[in-house]
Amino acid sequence: MTYELIEKSKKYLWLPFTQMKDYDEQPFIVESGEGIKVKDIHGKEYYDGFSSVWLNVHGHRKKELDEAIKQQLDKIAHSTLLGMTNVPATELAEKLVGISPENLTRVFYSDSGAEAMEIALKMAFQYWQNIGKPRKQKFVSMRNGYHGDTIGAVSVGSIELFHHVYGPLMFDSFKAPIPYVYRSKSSDPATCRDECLRELEQLLAEHHNDIAALSIESMVQGAAGMIVMPEGFLSGVRRLCTQYDVLMIVDEVATGFGRTGKMFACEHEGVQPDLMAAGKGITGGYLPIAVTFATEQIYEAFYDDYTKLKTFFHGHSYTGNQLGCAVALENLRLFESENIVHTVAEKSSELNQLLSGLNELPCVGDIRQLGFMCGIELVQSKQTKQPFPANGRIGYHVSLKMRELGMLTRPLGDVIVFMPPLVSTKEDLQAMIAIMKQAIMEVTNVAIR
Repeated sequence: MTYELIEKSKKYLWLPFTQMKDYDEQPFIVESGEGIKVKDIHGKEYYDGFSSVWLNVHGHRKKELDEAIKQQLDKIAHSTLLGMTNVPATELAEKLVGISPENLTRVFYSDSGAEAMEIALKMAFQYWQNIGKPRKQKFVSMRNGYHGDTIGAVSVGSIELFHHVYGPLMFDSFKAPIPYVYRSKSSDPATCRDECLRELEQLLAEHHNDIAALSIESMVQGAAGMIVMPEGFLSGVRRLCTQYDVLMIVDEVATGFGRTGKMFACEHEGVQPDLMAAGKGITGGYLPIAVTFATEQIYEAFYDDYTKLKTFFHGHSYTGNQLGCAVALENLRLFESENIVHTVAEKSSELNQLLSGLNELPCVGDIRQLGFMCGIELVQSKQTKQPFPANGRIGYHVSLKMRELGMLTRPLGDVIVFMPPLVSTKEDLQAMIAIMKQAIMEVTNVAIR
C-alpha cells in the first residue's frame, strides 16, 4: 500500500514550490498527526519544526478545534458571503476587530495570505480612485519582500529566485531598501535602519503624488530568510507613510496570531496600519481562512449608492466559509484560555538561549529570531560571511538530514527555518534544536572538507 501511494504521488501530483525531480528522489507522504508531531505512511514520527509551513498553533488534532468543526458541520458547511453573511463569519469579524490594532475596524475574508494581500492592493488602488485622486496608482515594496504568488502580490514582491520568470506579467513597483544587518556594510542596527529610512524618504518625497500604498512584512521578512528588522524601522516607515500621504499595508500573514510574542507583530512598535493582511495561524492551522483588515476611512470611500460604482468587486466562492470561521473562533478562544501570546513571549527568551548554542558551529553565520520565528543562516566562512556556493544546496541537504533524524522543516536557500508550533514545550524545543545542530554538523563538515 505504501509503495502504491508513493507511485501515485509521483504519477499524478504537482507540488507547490517543489522541483518534482527532487520529490521523485526523496518522496514523503504524511499520514497523520498528533500534538507537535506528524507521522508518515511508514509509521515514523517527525517533529513539525516549521508548523506545517508557519501556521500550526496548538499542534495537530487539538480536541477543541476538532469539535468546533464537527459542531458547525451539524449546522451547515458553507453558504456564500456575496450579498449576505453567516453566523460564524459575523462573530469572528467582531472578535478579530477586537484584537487588531484599534484603527482597523473592517474585515474582508479570503482563502489565503496571498489573496489577502491582493485584496489590500486592490483596496488601496481603488480607494484613491473613489475619493478623486486617480493619479495615485503606484506601489512601494521592500527589497527581498514576499507577499504571495498571485500576480499583484508577486508585483510588490522582490525575491528574484521565486518570481523572475513572471516579469512580463507583473506591474512595476518602486523598491525600497530593508535593513539586513548581517549583510549590511554597517554592523550597527541603528545605522543600517537610518540609512534605509533616508532612502525611503527620498523615494516618497519624489513620487508620493503617484503612490497609492507601501507594502511591508511586519517586523520580519519571512521568505527572504527570516530577516528581523532593527528596532524603530517599522514605526519609521509608518511615520513616513503618514507624512507623505501614502497608505501603509502591513503583511501579518506569517507574523500574526502570536508567532512573534504579540498577537500581531506590528504591536512591537505600536504601528497602526491602514490595511493589514493576516492568515496562517488564524484557524490554528486547520482550514484556509485569511483576512484583510481596513480602517473605517477606507471602508467609507467604498460606501455609496450602487450607481456611483464604488463597490469593491472582489470575492471568491469559499469566502467566509463557516467551517473555517467556526474553527477560527475556537482558536481565538484557546488563545485567551491558554494565554498563548504571553506564553510564547515567555518561552521566546528560553528559545533564544537554546539557539545560541548553535553559534559554536563554524558554519552558523547568523541566528535571527523574533518570538517563535527563527532563521539560522549557514555560511562557508564565519569570518568573511562568505556563503556556500548556491549549487551546493547546503540548506536543502541539511533539511533532508533533519528529516532523517526526525524533524521536518523547509529551508530558505541556506537559511534553516525554525518555526515550531506555539505550544512547543522547552523540552520539545531542546529536542528539535538538538536535531538541527546534529544535521548542520553532519552536512557542513562534509561540505567544508
